[in-house]
Amino acid sequence: MNEITEILAVLLRGLQVTIIVLLTSAIFSYAIAFIAGFCRLSHDRFLSKLTGFYIEIFRGTSLIVQLFWFSYALPGLFGIHLGSDLWAGILAISLNYGAYMSEIVRTSILSISKGQTEAAIALNMSRFQRMRLVILPQAVRMMLPEFGNYFIHILKATSLVSLIGLTDILYYGDIYRSTNLSLAPTVYLIILGFYFLLALPLIGLTRKFERMAKKGVAQ
Repeated sequence: MNEITEILAVLLRGLQVTIIVLLTSAIFSYAIAFIAGFCRLSHDRFLSKLTGFYIEIFRGTSLIVQLFWFSYALPGLFGIHLGSDLWAGILAISLNYGAYMSEIVRTSILSISKGQTEAAIALNMSRFQRMRLVILPQAVRMMLPEFGNYFIHILKATSLVSLIGLTDILYYGDIYRSTNLSLAPTVYLIILGFYFLLALPLIGLTRKFERMAKKGVAQ
């Protein structure tokens, strides 16, 4: 029992970093998703193609490689420093999941019935008004369940930041395990419990989003 208490105390040292990376990465990911999603729908071919290139790069390469690039390769090869490994981790996770979620934004907007747009045009709405008042409210409702699922994925991705030296839960777990090899199974079992407890409210939020989405979108 004393050993479990000791492990919990050690792991709690990394909880703050895990939560900071989770919340900041989630906020940036959603912002990037909307920006990239709208850019993909832009009539400007250059902007659309450039955004498509970004999306394919970040969806087609490993998040671990991206973490190492932002933390080590950019400073070493180009002299670009992001300030700290914390920001390197947040930026890598944000750009990676923002790329994935941008497709959710794009496809949700495109899935709204053309009749909705035609009705808005008949009411003499501008393109901005059509998007803000008619299309986007319905599209966002469709996005919510997938956004909730990706919030959970981002939580799981935060465990990778220990690879670039961030002192999160997994980092402290690895340190403790390295000096107490016989307790390795217990350490990782408790780490598993930590992540599950962090995921529980996100799972509940996702289910709430699913209920909201089931209220329907006008056709």
